Amino acid sequence: MADRVDLFELTRSLIDIPSITGGEGPLTDFLSRYLTDAGFRVRTREVGPRRSNLLALLDEPPVCLLCTHLDTVPPWFGAHEDGSYIYGRGACDAKGIMAAMIAAAAGLRAEGRRDCGLLFLAGEETDSIGARKADGLNPGSRFIVVGEPTRNKLGSAHKGVLTVELRAAGRAVHSAYPERGESAVLKILDVLEDLRSLDFGPPDETLGPTLMNIGRVEGGVAPNVVPEEARAVVSFRTGKSPGLVLSLVEGAAAGRVDISVIAKSEPQVLFTVPGIAREIMPFGTDIPYLASFGRPLLLGPGSVLDAHSEHEKVEKAQLEEAVVLYQSIVRTLAEA
Repeated sequence: MADRVDLFELTRSLIDIPSITGGEGPLTDFLSRYLTDAGFRVRTREVGPRRSNLLALLDEPPVCLLCTHLDTVPPWFGAHEDGSYIYGRGACDAKGIMAAMIAAAAGLRAEGRRDCGLLFLAGEETDSIGARKADGLNPGSRFIVVGEPTRNKLGSAHKGVLTVELRAAGRAVHSAYPERGESAVLKILDVLEDLRSLDFGPPDETLGPTLMNIGRVEGGVAPNVVPEEARAVVSFRTGKSPGLVLSLVEGAAAGRVDISVIAKSEPQVLFTVPGIAREIMPFGTDIPYLASFGRPLLLGPGSVLDAHSEHEKVEKAQLEEAVVLYQSIVRTLAEA
């Protein structure tokens, strides 16, 4: 990598390496080679089989880290582009962001700044395992700029997250005699219906209402067998403490299902800098697990409305703007 990165080519290359959560290894390997060849000191640390976080530094302690995640949601699809956009899984969440951060670090190095580092984490899309296990790579930074698709606005706050798994047990019998069995699927459906009716109270004045998504429902083995097992995964974007939301969920379930917590993080108030538009973000990030890395900022190109979709894309102009913004933020933070 020269001091000037081909931003669009790098974005396409990153997209073309599948890295669905749990399969981040090939992308980490690529980045390790790429950044080492560029003169960065690269360290990795495993967080699971063939899954690692990556830290890349120059020869000065970093005042600021530029940080985003390695993983994407499924399904993977490769890159293509037109005159205005680059498309593909991860285009805006978060491989375009990653490319812009690398380009920003290269540009800062070209002007003599060597106090900016890069941190890339596994598992943000599910349980933030990379962020939760990142402390072993902590270089003592004072600030961390986390990249998520914010349309290049600084996040002034973002919602908390609660993700739970519900499991129900039943008794399997032939479906011709349902009265002799116990349907785990019906138990799950009854609990989900009650969760849909939950009152989370008035919206938070800053973060707004708590939102619920039933992301996954599974159960049964055949249409002629009363289901013995069923599970559902439910995610909440919380405008209040996720602990309070969990207590409401447990009350609504009333012991009919087993509940386990997959992810739980508090709403965040974030650091901002003058001169950049800011906005409250409705989604969660790795930030709650990265407090030891310094004061957190949140900014990235692309729209969250395009993330996780079949038409995921990032605007080329926003990628270029993000490089300039990341560099400006690092310069400002170095003087803070």
